[in-house]
Amino acid sequence: MKIDERLTQRIKAWLESPADSRNLEEGATLLLKLTGNTIMYQNIMRNPPRFADHIAHELQKRFNYRVQQVTHAQVEQMSVKVEKIANDHLSLQETNPASEFKSGKRADHDTLPAEIQSLYVENLGIVQRMRALHAELRVITNRPGMVCPDSDRYPFLKELIELDERLHANWAKYDGYDVSKGEVTVRDDARAASRKAAGFINLMKGRYAKNPTPELRQRLAAAFNLVINPSSKMIDEMVGLGIIMR
Repeated sequence: MKIDERLTQRIKAWLESPADSRNLEEGATLLLKLTGNTIMYQNIMRNPPRFADHIAHELQKRFNYRVQQVTHAQVEQMSVKVEKIANDHLSLQETNPASEFKSGKRADHDTLPAEIQSLYVENLGIVQRMRALHAELRVITNRPGMVCPDSDRYPFLKELIELDERLHANWAKYDGYDVSKGEVTVRDDARAASRKAAGFINLMKGRYAKNPTPELRQRLAAAFNLVINPSSKMIDEMVGLGIIMR
């Protein structure tokens, strides 16, 4: 069920208002929106002060649930991102973790300024840290007979996503350093491809919903893999279409 964030914020504002000055009619209306129980609403409206504690209790209970659901949805969206990150950077079976970086090292690396060289070295450490975090995350989420709470998964997911962003930023600076100019000229190839892929998804998702052919599904999946940091909305739409899995 999709949570109406605006309604959640209205409930939050009502609960945070002073108890002795709350608009009980508004509280009853909010409760009606949540429950659809018109009989309870009519009973409350006959004597709102009598039901003040009941309104507050029921709204608080449902507010807590809604916040929990939103947090769960955020964690699930982050999990999709981390799964993509793991497939892109963390699945290599290398006996020497540094070996995967050899192909990315510039031929003129040793002549680059120290601060540019350091980006290359830093990225090796970042990937090692990401692999360690991902391994820990897999351990806590795969414990037999136990369900891993969102609060336990969140710190790992957050740090992995932040490290991935730093990894990409470092590579962009390292690869984009122009020796002749003595400055970084970040290449737009990946960003242009990302914008093009996002445009293709927006154009073709409706067509796929009406006629979900295997060929179009493959094209949409390939396009999604090119999108840099896809929005939560795009992820939800792609999951809803069955293009990707949470």
